[in-house]
Amino acid sequence: MTDPAAADRAFSSLPLAAPVLANLERLGYATMTPIQAAALPLALAGRDLIAQARTGSGKTAAFALALLQRLDTRRFDVQALVLCPTRELADQVTTEMRRLARAEDNIKVVTLAGGVPLRNQVNSLAHGAHVVVGTPGRVLDHLGRETLQLDALNTLVLDEADRMLDMGFHDDMVEVTKRCPKDRQTLLFSATYPEGIAELAARFLRQPATVKVESQHSAAQIEQRWYEVREDERLPAVSRLLDHFRPASSLAFCNTKAQCKQLVELLQAQGYSALALYGDLEQRERDQVLVQFANRSASVLVATDVAARGLDIASLAAVINVDVTPDAEVHVHRIGRTGRAGESGLALNLASLDEMGAVGRIEQLQGAPSQWYPLAELKPASSERLLPAMATIHIQGGRKEKIRPGDVLGALTADLGYSREQVGKIDVNQFSTYVAVERGIAREAAKRLDGGRIKGKGVKARLL
Repeated sequence: MTDPAAADRAFSSLPLAAPVLANLERLGYATMTPIQAAALPLALAGRDLIAQARTGSGKTAAFALALLQRLDTRRFDVQALVLCPTRELADQVTTEMRRLARAEDNIKVVTLAGGVPLRNQVNSLAHGAHVVVGTPGRVLDHLGRETLQLDALNTLVLDEADRMLDMGFHDDMVEVTKRCPKDRQTLLFSATYPEGIAELAARFLRQPATVKVESQHSAAQIEQRWYEVREDERLPAVSRLLDHFRPASSLAFCNTKAQCKQLVELLQAQGYSALALYGDLEQRERDQVLVQFANRSASVLVATDVAARGLDIASLAAVINVDVTPDAEVHVHRIGRTGRAGESGLALNLASLDEMGAVGRIEQLQGAPSQWYPLAELKPASSERLLPAMATIHIQGGRKEKIRPGDVLGALTADLGYSREQVGKIDVNQFSTYVAVERGIAREAAKRLDGGRIKGKGVKARLL
């Protein structure tokens, strides 16, 4: 599907209610992204849909606006279900859905994903919900316990369906889909279109329309450089890249968990603020890693593809491919995380002779030869290690204690006298709160907050 003309990209060209359009304007949704312009008219018309688009293309709004339009808010039954591969993506979709739903009073969106006690989710469902966003395993668990009913469902969304297949969720997806009413709209979003997706679509979608938005990135936005390495040079080459280019934030991809761990240990030993993200981290550790990277308290996040799926970090300066992925489309998605929203980005790739076959497949997909540079050109740009601008303070207590971001900001500015500019992102989770502060004041601020009061209650705080 070609990119529609800009004139057709105004949200006002869609059959959306005036309050919805006003809310979109408030949220800064100026014009539709290509995937929104291609998918929304069809989805709003009630068609089943297969949409191919990468992470960060604006696909959440493409399905959220359609399913919100079909809700009967007076009826407190689950009318829409969104299946996602990871808890992080489910949380992101829920947040975005709530923002888009502000035009309508009292739309309740519930997240059902692992890593969170079942009991809290059961209570939330017992009070009624309009939309459920969840991972296949946990949704199936609730269906089995009969704590989730889908009799009133009119929209099913399979978000990042290819990743759900990669992660072994095929049978769970089939089982959940079978339990949905036959007379429903199904919207399937996938970055790639492997055989398994075609089989799912043929089985569960009714005469779907297909839209595809080009997943290539503008060469002007992303500068891509390749370096040939021997195996023993690979990990040390990462710190050489960091010293030479000094990106404020980098996402480094490894093909295995073992490689992730090794690289993080090496970088930390060299004084870098680096964190690892891989499959079997405990949920609490995972949350802390993601918060610290997103709020600029860590410069480098080393991750595997599955662990990084659904991560959407704004203004990512560089992507480093420590290993070449054998799947060329995965390479395109990896590097597409930098150079977003008109900003320039850097994609730095390390490849050994053994990986040249995979490099060839990437060149074929991108329709351009790789640009190679000598490792010897990498010289430190400064004698000082690049440290992140912020550090994170962990506060015990979160939404459960009715803490809001404004309360934390007030405690740091009005009570402790720090300026608004010294405080960064504030993340309030169910039981914990994380606040980024300027590195220079972090130790003192954590000490002063610890044992202090927020909302009139004593709190414990520590520097992560």
